Amino acid sequence: MTEREKMLAGELYDCGDEELLTQWHKAKNLMRDYNRLDSDNLAEKDRILTELLGGRGKNLWITAPFYVDYGNNIYFGNNCEVNMNCTFLDDNRIVIGDNALIAPNVQIYTAFHPTNAADRFGPCNPDGSFSFCKTQTAPVIIGNNVWIGGGSVLLPGVHIGNNVVIGAGSVVTKDLPDNVIACGNPCRIIRQNT
Repeated sequence: MTEREKMLAGELYDCGDEELLTQWHKAKNLMRDYNRLDSDNLAEKDRILTELLGGRGKNLWITAPFYVDYGNNIYFGNNCEVNMNCTFLDDNRIVIGDNALIAPNVQIYTAFHPTNAADRFGPCNPDGSFSFCKTQTAPVIIGNNVWIGGGSVLLPGVHIGNNVVIGAGSVVTKDLPDNVIACGNPCRIIRQNT
């Protein structure tokens, strides 16, 4: 099993793997180019997103700056808008349904590390340095018609149902069912969304 296969399976993997670093650097270079483009250079933005993302529907708008780890693990449905300064750590799949509104400064994480330092880093090298830390992942799945408020953080493994509104500044640690409004740290359902 390759390190990428381990990564997508949620197993401990080495993020210093050559294949993963090659994709990571490619994504960083594409994001640099995207973030430097003139705002109205729609053709070049479209070209970069086509090369970067795993897949997307029609009418995707991402306001720069935008940051990813690999890019090719991110999938958008139709009619999605991502506002400025969002960070998607797509070490596993991030799947976003149709008609998503993602406000500024939203962070979506799929990666996490062992809490035990010895498991995270392993033994030191003879020169006292250490290898890349070990990482695990869990996908983040977001349904249709979801609005994620500014500054919210979605942690690895959460699934967000359809027709959900997440209030600004929320930290989503657990799944949210369809048709709810939720907010807070940790994020909790406050009422049904009818």
